[in-house]
Amino acid sequence: MTDTTPTEDLSAVGVSIWLDDLSRELLETGRLENLIADRNVVGVTTNPTIFASALAKGERYDDQVKELAAAGTDVTNAIFEITTRDVSDACDIFTPLYASTKGFDGRVSIEVEPGLAHDTAKTIEQAKFLFDKVGKENVLIKIPATVDGLEAITEVIGAGISVNVTLIFSLERYRAVIDAYLGGLEKAKAAGHDLSKIHSVASFFVSRVDSEIDKRLDAVGSDEATALKSKAGIANAQLAYQVWTEAFSTERALGLLESGANTQRPLWASTGVKDPSLPDTLYVTELAAPNTVNTMPGKTLEATFDHGEVHGDAIAGTFDDANQVMDQLAAVGIDYDDVVDLLEKEAVEKFNVSWGELVDTVKTALENAK
Repeated sequence: MTDTTPTEDLSAVGVSIWLDDLSRELLETGRLENLIADRNVVGVTTNPTIFASALAKGERYDDQVKELAAAGTDVTNAIFEITTRDVSDACDIFTPLYASTKGFDGRVSIEVEPGLAHDTAKTIEQAKFLFDKVGKENVLIKIPATVDGLEAITEVIGAGISVNVTLIFSLERYRAVIDAYLGGLEKAKAAGHDLSKIHSVASFFVSRVDSEIDKRLDAVGSDEATALKSKAGIANAQLAYQVWTEAFSTERALGLLESGANTQRPLWASTGVKDPSLPDTLYVTELAAPNTVNTMPGKTLEATFDHGEVHGDAIAGTFDDANQVMDQLAAVGIDYDDVVDLLEKEAVEKFNVSWGELVDTVKTALENAK
């Protein structure tokens, strides 16, 4: 028997547990504080889908919506007023953690409008706007890792703003994200910013890789293909951890770290299991490793707390096996580049749909409040 919980064990490995959820109910009922105290939650991530869901079923937004309607606020500005208030309030709750970890944790993420994913200039503009609007040092601005997002990442980091780079699927793009981060640190240093105050995570998506590749393996139908099901997502993430290890061991990166900069930690996103036949903690326990973040939906967090089996660093020594999995996938006809390109495109489209739902929800609420 052990006196520690699985989430305590996960934290002891060096995994920061962030909740992939935020709502006014979580904030106003004390549930977020309870998750911090009882589930070792040390951060929060949000996205348009999360806010659309919170607003669609949250009566706690009614008073603010009435105020916004009375002031004649348009839909887009109303969305920013509502979402940045939630994020700002969450930042306040996490301020003690932020201070005690020197900015490492106690972080709350808010995403630029997904429709800007391919507009570098407007992404930069909105990232700075959101940072100023939230007004809290421990906010992370989420910028998608599209090709057009890379320059935005560099510019926003260069302005001294901490960034959560999201929607990363491929190892090649992940290398480009790290390069963009290092470029941003160099700009920040030249501008006289305190590098120790700038933090970043790189959100590498996991379960969606398995969902797409498993569908293609089913279509192949051979025994070799079937044997590879549900292995790609973890192998891809393991190799991403190798990329991170190597990238932050270069002379360029070490020079910045010596100047006070922080490493850009890998964050495992999309960790809720899509295939019900798989263990519901698969993308948590199998990716436990030092200096990582795992952002979990509430259901996955509770499953991990209840029955997650954490056995130390699960990624160490896995790189050769992970490469073998990727080679075997290629051998049965899985086109990795096609998979990751499709996943990025779909992810941007899904968040655009969610943003549209958010707009519709707020528009209806504003009209009903008049």
